[in-house]
Amino acid sequence: MINSPRVCVQVQSVYIESQSTPDDERYVFAYTITIRNLGRTPVQLLKRYWLITNGNGRETEVQGEGVVGEQPHIEPGGEYQYTSGAVIETPMGTMQGHYEMIDAQGTAFRIAVPVFRLAVPILIH
Repeated sequence: MINSPRVCVQVQSVYIESQSTPDDERYVFAYTITIRNLGRTPVQLLKRYWLITNGNGRETEVQGEGVVGEQPHIEPGGEYQYTSGAVIETPMGTMQGHYEMIDAQGTAFRIAVPVFRLAVPILIH
């Protein structure tokens, strides 16, 4: 499986205070991912892999078919965006992973999702 420069991934994460219970060591985060096809042929996302690390260094792996129940096709110049979530036991952690995809010729390739932070915003008075 090869890496491909044809696909760009952007991530935004946000703390969901209303669903979090810090007293129970439950911190809920939502992340929105935008996947852009910069190539000249359609691509399809088949699988995902995540490594979620909490602030204490405890790692959780998540993998499976597609994202949010879909295996989206992304046309050249197009993008696919979805929002999902993660729950960790600390107010700060990280996520990183990759997507396994195929192009129109059936060639498999992997797109890395660089490390992004899950963090409770700190209030400054």
